[in-house]
Amino acid sequence: MSKQLKGTLRLYELPLLIWLVALWMMLWQEISPLSFLSGLLVAFAVTRIFFLPPVELAGRFNPLAALKYLLFFLFELMLGSLQVAWLAINPWKKAQPAVVAVQLHTHSDFILTMTSLTLSLIPGSLIADIDRFGSVIYVHALHAPTAKEQQALRRDALRIERLLVAAIGTRAELEECLGDK
Repeated sequence: MSKQLKGTLRLYELPLLIWLVALWMMLWQEISPLSFLSGLLVAFAVTRIFFLPPVELAGRFNPLAALKYLLFFLFELMLGSLQVAWLAINPWKKAQPAVVAVQLHTHSDFILTMTSLTLSLIPGSLIADIDRFGSVIYVHALHAPTAKEQQALRRDALRIERLLVAAIGTRAELEECLGDK
């Protein structure tokens, strides 16, 4: 790795370092020079030991698309909560879990991560595995016994991806997602 790239990576790491120092000071519930310096030392060690490649962002943000994503997420959050609650209190309905493979359209690590996190936050589903190079996520659904329900899960995952790409993705990713709709 060249020295120029190393310097660039440190510039990208600055927000992470600031956040880690702030988190350290919040955990210790103390604002002092000692907690700041120890937080800086821990943050620097964490970023060196657990190296992360820089995330490539599209550099564009669509507030209307972000609002659509947020509303869809909140709707799915409420719907998932009700479905899990119904499975929990209904003694006659047994959960029939399934692992469903979802082929995403984009190859962006950021969009893949955001889609996976969104699906994991919705009650009744979580990410069992990710094929980063093939852009495939394997979603464990608490109750998806039929092919129709599994297809609905795939459709929801792809809709989340489309909404995220519309909000923060590149134009090329957006065309790719909308073209395969």
